[in-house]
Amino acid sequence: MALSNPDSLAGPSSEWRHSELRFPGVQGSRAQAHLENTVAVFLPEICRSLTLVPPLPLPYSSCPAVGAALLVCVSLQALLMGSPLRFDGRVVLVTGAGGGLGRAYALAFAERGAFVIVNDLGGDFKGVGKGSLAADKVVEEIRRKGGKAVANYDSVEEGEKIVKTALDAFGRIDVVVNNAGILRDRSFARISDEDWDIIHRVHLWGSFQVTRAAWDHMKKQKYGRIIMTSSASGIYGNFGQANYSAAKLGLLGLANTLALEGRKSNIHCNTIAPNAGSRMTQTVMPEDLIEALKPEYVAPLVLWLCHESCEENGGLFEVGAGWIGKLRWERTLGAIVRQKNHPMTPEAVKANWKKICDFENASKPQSIQESTGSIIEVLSKIDSEGGVSANHTSHATSTATSGFAGAVGQKLPSFSSAYTELEAIMYALGVGASIKDPKDLKFIYEGNSDFSCLPTFGVIIGQKSIMGGGLAEIPGLSMNFAKVLHGEQYLELHKPLPRAGKLKCEAVVADVLDKGSGVVIIIDVYSYSEKELTCYNQFSLFLVGSGGFGGKRTSDKVKVAVAVPNRPPDAVLTDTTSLNQAALYRLSGDWNPLHIDPNFASLAGFDKPILHGLCTFGYSARHVLRHFADNDVSRFKAIKARFAKPVYPGQTLQTEMWKEGNRIHFQTKVQGTGDVVLSNAYVDLAPTSDISAKTLSEGGELQSTLVFEEIGRHLKDIGREVVKKVNAVFEWHITKGGSVGAKWTIDLKNGSGKVYQGPAKGAADTTIILSDEDFMEVVLGRLDPQKAKWDGR
Repeated sequence: MALSNPDSLAGPSSEWRHSELRFPGVQGSRAQAHLENTVAVFLPEICRSLTLVPPLPLPYSSCPAVGAALLVCVSLQALLMGSPLRFDGRVVLVTGAGGGLGRAYALAFAERGAFVIVNDLGGDFKGVGKGSLAADKVVEEIRRKGGKAVANYDSVEEGEKIVKTALDAFGRIDVVVNNAGILRDRSFARISDEDWDIIHRVHLWGSFQVTRAAWDHMKKQKYGRIIMTSSASGIYGNFGQANYSAAKLGLLGLANTLALEGRKSNIHCNTIAPNAGSRMTQTVMPEDLIEALKPEYVAPLVLWLCHESCEENGGLFEVGAGWIGKLRWERTLGAIVRQKNHPMTPEAVKANWKKICDFENASKPQSIQESTGSIIEVLSKIDSEGGVSANHTSHATSTATSGFAGAVGQKLPSFSSAYTELEAIMYALGVGASIKDPKDLKFIYEGNSDFSCLPTFGVIIGQKSIMGGGLAEIPGLSMNFAKVLHGEQYLELHKPLPRAGKLKCEAVVADVLDKGSGVVIIIDVYSYSEKELTCYNQFSLFLVGSGGFGGKRTSDKVKVAVAVPNRPPDAVLTDTTSLNQAALYRLSGDWNPLHIDPNFASLAGFDKPILHGLCTFGYSARHVLRHFADNDVSRFKAIKARFAKPVYPGQTLQTEMWKEGNRIHFQTKVQGTGDVVLSNAYVDLAPTSDISAKTLSEGGELQSTLVFEEIGRHLKDIGREVVKKVNAVFEWHITKGGSVGAKWTIDLKNGSGKVYQGPAKGAADTTIILSDEDFMEVVLGRLDPQKAKWDGR
C-alpha cells in the first residue's frame, strides 16, 4: 500500500517537500527481526511504527479473507502512523560526515529541521591526509536545500574544538553521532604499533574526546542523545581486523556505561553496528553489494534513536539494507564446580563442561547487578549446601521429582479473615492513598458517601492464608523460606470487596515448575463470602536453588503475564513513596523483617530494607484505577504483574500505562534510575455501564464514521493497487451499547475499490463485527487486531 503525503519529508534523491512512503504488506509469517524489501523510501517513522503493524501468525496464510481483513486494520494504523519525526531547534554533530554514512546522517537530520555540524578531517580511509572539500560539499548541499549547517575540519582527537564549533554557531549541542573511522587492516602478526594506535585514537579515543566535550553541556540542559558506531567485526571478530575489532568493541563498553551515567540527566546513549558502503568499505566489498548497502538504509535508525520521543537507552543494534535487529547478552545457567572447604579442580570443570556450555534455559542479564547477583546466589548455595557435586545420582533426581509432584493438588488449612473499615483504610494509606488527592478520600474516610475498599486489598486476604505456616507442612515442599521470592501475582475480583466483612479462604498448590535455577510454586487461593466466591488470587513463588530435578517448565494453570505494547505509553502517573512506606504497609499483615530490619536486609544482600513488592503492586493498581476508571471499584476485574526489581522506601514510582480496549497494560519504574520494578503487567476493567443500549441512527454518534470516509478518500488514489493485493469484500458491523449502530462495506475486489455505508451489494467475503470503541482503539494502534479476534471482541 502506498500513501502520498505532501507534508511529509523526502527521500535522499528528492527535494524536501514531497515523498512517497511504502508499507510492507501483511504476510503469513511469524514476527521476524527484519523488514521485507518493500520499503521504497526507508524513513525513521517506520522504525517508530514497526510495533504498530502486528505480524500475522502462520494460520492466516491459509485464510486469505481473515488475513485481508486484518490488513485493513493494519492499514488503518498506518494511515495514522503520525507526523514526521522533526528535529527543529536541535543541534546535531556528526563526525566523519564528509561521505558515506556520516553524509547520509547529516542530510537526514538537516532535512528534518536540525542545525548540523558537519565534521570531516578530509583524509582517505586509512587516515592519511586532510582537507576541507568533503565537509564543505555536504554543508553546501544542506544549505542549497534550505537547511542550516557549518563545517568543521578538526580531527576527532580534538573533541573540544569540534564541540566549540557547535556552541559558537548555534549555542548548544543536543546530539552527537560518533561516526568517524578509518581502516588499517593487517593480519595479527603484521599489525604495527602505529596501525594499532591510530585505529584506537580515531575510533575509541576520538569518540571519547568528542563525547566528553559535549557531556557537561548535555547534563546542564538535561537532554542529550549519543550514538556510538561499533561493527560486526567488534561484536564477532574478523580476520585481519584485530586492531579495528578491539576498538569497536571498546566503544560498546563505553556506550553501556554512558547510558547508565547519563540516564538521570535524560542523556541516552545507544550503539549501532551498521553494514553500509562507504569510503572505508569500498576496498573490501564488491561494487554491487555496496550499492545494496546504501547508507540511506541505516540513517532512519540513527534518527529514531536520537529523537526526543525515543526512550531506548543502552541498546545495541545491527542495521543494513533496510533490516534492523537488536542484540542482547545471553548466559547459560552454568554449574557450581566446587564444594565448601574443598579445592576447585580442572577435573570438576571438565565433568561439568556440557552443563557449563548448555544454553537451554539461559538467562539474559541486562546489568552488572544481575550478573553479580547470581554470584551471590552461588556463594549462598555453597555455604548452605556444601556445594554441588559433579554428578547427581539418578536416584536423587527421581526422589526430588516425585516429592515436588506429590505436592501438586495438596490443600492448605482453611483460613478465615475478618476485617473492618480500619483495615481497609490502613491498606489504602499503605499503598499511597492520601488526603492530598480529594479523589482518594473515598478510600481513607469511612464517612465518605462512596467509601470503598481498594480492589487490591484482596491480596492481603489471600496472603494471610499462606503465611500461617501451612505451606511448610505440605509433603514434598521442604524448603528454606529465606530463599523464597515472590515472582508474580494475579488477583481477580468476582464482585467489589465489601467495606468490611469476613471471608473464608481455601488455598491449594496448583502446580510446581522446574526452572533450572529454582522452583516455581503456584498457589491458588479462593476467598468466599458465605458460599459466594468474592476473589481469587494466584501466587507464584520462586524457590532459589532447588531446580534441576527434571520437572516440567510450563503449566496451563498459570495466569500468564503479558508484555506491554512496544509504543509510547498512553498515560504516565508518578507517586513518591515515604521513607516510612514499608513500615506503614506491613501493618496490613506482611510482617517479613526484610522490609523493616536493616540487619535482616543486609543478610539478604540489600543495603537497607526494601519496599514490599505488593505495596508497589497496590500503588500501580491505584494509578490505573484512578486514570482509566475514575476510581470506580465496580469496574475492576483483574490484575496481573511480575516482580522484576526491588524498590527502596522514598523512591518515586512511575506507572506507564497502555490502553487496549478494556485491558490496561502497565509497567512500573523507579523514577531517576529507570529500573522496571513491575513488568508484563495488566489490569482488566469492566466496560463502562453508562453507554446507552438503544439502537443508534444509522452512523450517528459513531467515531468510526470519519475513519471509513477517510479510507474512501484514500482509495481514490491507491485503490487499484490495494485491490490487486486483497481481492475481497468486507462488511463491517459497528456496534455501540450492544446494538449495531452502522454497517459499512469496503470493496477491495472490484475495479479500483470502494467504501460505502450499508451492507455489501452482493455477498461479502468477510463480515467483521466490532464495537465503535474497539474499532477506534485498533485504528489508533492501541489494540492489536489479532488479540481482539481471539478475545472475542
